[in-house]
Amino acid sequence: MKISFLQNSLKPGVTQREVFSWALYDFANSGYTTVVLTAVFAAYFVGTVAGGASWATLVWTLGLSASHLIVMVTIPFLGIWADRQSGKKRLLWVSTVGCVLATLLLATVAPQAIYWGLFLIIVSNVFFSWGESLIAAFLPELAKPEAMGRVSGWGWSFGYIGGMFTLGLCLYYVLSAQAQGVPATDFVPITMVITAIVFALAATVSLWGLHEKKSPNSSTLIESFESDISQRVDKQKKVSLFQKLLQTWRKAQEFPDFVRFMWCTVAYQGGVAVAITLAAVYAEQEIGFLPQETMVLIFVLNIAAAFGAWVLGYAQDTFGHKGALGLTLVGWVITCVVAALATNKEVFWWAAVLAGLCMGSSQSIGRAMSGLLSPFNNRAQYYALWSFATRLASIVGPITYGLITWATGGNQRWALVSTSLLFILGLYLLSRVNFKQGVVQASNKPNRK
Repeated sequence: MKISFLQNSLKPGVTQREVFSWALYDFANSGYTTVVLTAVFAAYFVGTVAGGASWATLVWTLGLSASHLIVMVTIPFLGIWADRQSGKKRLLWVSTVGCVLATLLLATVAPQAIYWGLFLIIVSNVFFSWGESLIAAFLPELAKPEAMGRVSGWGWSFGYIGGMFTLGLCLYYVLSAQAQGVPATDFVPITMVITAIVFALAATVSLWGLHEKKSPNSSTLIESFESDISQRVDKQKKVSLFQKLLQTWRKAQEFPDFVRFMWCTVAYQGGVAVAITLAAVYAEQEIGFLPQETMVLIFVLNIAAAFGAWVLGYAQDTFGHKGALGLTLVGWVITCVVAALATNKEVFWWAAVLAGLCMGSSQSIGRAMSGLLSPFNNRAQYYALWSFATRLASIVGPITYGLITWATGGNQRWALVSTSLLFILGLYLLSRVNFKQGVVQASNKPNRK
């Protein structure tokens, strides 16, 4: 059965099953961010693996930053290859398998195994980030331009449902284990196994139903192989990954509003990265949440995030993408201030719910705006730049937080106040984006080369 309001949002020839398969990948990979990066392993690493040392939060953020740096260097190359080969789906299989296997291995991280834990977090997050960029590049192939926001919102809200599903399974197991007196060193590894299994099963179903449209500037595998061989023979044609990154960035200068929005993304996504990677650490270290309370908190945060992504997905298509994003950034500033001033769990709960509403909507809107501001023939490359911007943000935000925490002897409240400045900067940079002009320019200037 076809649902008319869904079909009206899709490009000709795109089925609702394809959109469901696409959104299902958000469902699949959200368990990784929810359980590993936010609710369970982050706090476990800081409190148990690193023994709660004053430098533990900084070390955690350094590990994540290393993974984001790797993504920043490699993702433009992957985007170029994916556009030329129509190879997004093949790369998505690779990134999925890599993240699932690394998540499984996180179950082997014991107390004091700091280097092993950091290595696995770096590897798993690199594969996850590759997949996040690749799945985002399918969006413009599925949705009509005027429906990009709500289709992105469907995927992102479905993703939060996936995060809640995986976290719910983990929470059920943790509560059962704790009732039997099982310590965290025994039940945390099992949550990593649960997360990996859900990711693997849901992603497999997603990828089997996801179809890739052949790009107008793609080549066959044979053509690509011959081209690659000739480039190896002719040393003058060799191009390093760094040079490919610069080439992609230079091409993007033809779309100034896209570039301005990328700088805006670096600013506000830096703050979002703090919320994703350090919410559980802050809740347990500063507010006094127990591990099971933290998991319930993140569960509720995901409900709010799914609702925010869904509602603002429609609102941005109706009232404007730029205004909708600006509203969420104001909400983020309020969230940071309330959470930093909170002295009890009740007040922090309110801050967490507001953070959830802003998190789902701001990420969904950013993905949609990036697609609308980029030329359709090179969407994978330009989504690679979007991924580059979000990875840079994921270095700037958490590292700043970790440095301030370390410099203040473990005081995370000052670090959280500093995070609000990133959202304020994002608001300023957003005001400089002429979104309507940027969309028109991207539509009229395909940038095929």
